[in-house]
Amino acid sequence: MPLAHPLRDAKVTVLRTVLLAACGLGLAGCDSLDAINPFASEKYKTEIVPDVPADKLYSQGLAKIEDRDFEAATKKFGDLDKQYAYSDWSRKAVLMTAYANYEGGRYEDAITASKRYLQRHPGSKDAAYAQYLLAMSHYKQIPDVTRDQDRSEKALVALQELAQKYPTSEYAVDAKAKIQITRDQLAGKEMEIGRYYLERRNFPAAINRFRDVVSKYQTTRHAEEALERLAEAYMALGIAGEAQTAAAVLGHNFPDSPWYKDAYGLLQNGGLQPREERSSWISKAFRGIIGDTRTAEAQ
Repeated sequence: MPLAHPLRDAKVTVLRTVLLAACGLGLAGCDSLDAINPFASEKYKTEIVPDVPADKLYSQGLAKIEDRDFEAATKKFGDLDKQYAYSDWSRKAVLMTAYANYEGGRYEDAITASKRYLQRHPGSKDAAYAQYLLAMSHYKQIPDVTRDQDRSEKALVALQELAQKYPTSEYAVDAKAKIQITRDQLAGKEMEIGRYYLERRNFPAAINRFRDVVSKYQTTRHAEEALERLAEAYMALGIAGEAQTAAAVLGHNFPDSPWYKDAYGLLQNGGLQPREERSSWISKAFRGIIGDTRTAEAQ
């Protein structure tokens, strides 16, 4: 009988052990080793969770919106987007996610979803609505005039983009109305700061703020006061020509304004009369703008 080779026998033993262990994990062809496999009686079954049909997920999301459970609705639409990515169902899901977040007051999430929709589907028939949700999510967050107006600036940009890109959409009229409101808000902030400087006799700083109102927001309700305040500030600095121009432009465009009466009285007290200098920045800022606006409204 040949002598056993210790290294060879050791390799055989290791190989046998590995095979037995593999069979114990349920590999095919190892039924004969069931007796030494403590898990032989347990058969592994792959559990496949079927996808919920897209239309059902969509309907479930709509039902959650009807129940005003907007958080649950966004989850349903999120599942729809994931399970049916790059399909038309995904497109609908992203838009409805934006809507559900907007209705639920989660405006930042609505902004994110709206932007995602517009990036993926810029030419979609619902792109105007996505832009409207984006703009309104900013608009709903506009703070009072005493606070920072960054949100107002973002709302204005989004609303202007809506009116310019989708002028024939059903949202364009509302966008234009809210543009005016937002511009009035921004002008109001400038007026508040301008008055602050005026009261502290920092006339150059005050003029800069009132100048912004006259240059950028001529069609807002703050334009009349801004012109009168300019007359005040320029008179205080001894710059009579600009004070006279401010009063003259105010009287020409808003003859019945109480602010014009104040400006007129201010000039009279200084021995002056309203007189427009056409070379003044005030005259240039207003030239044709108010008239063109009135003509357009009349038409």
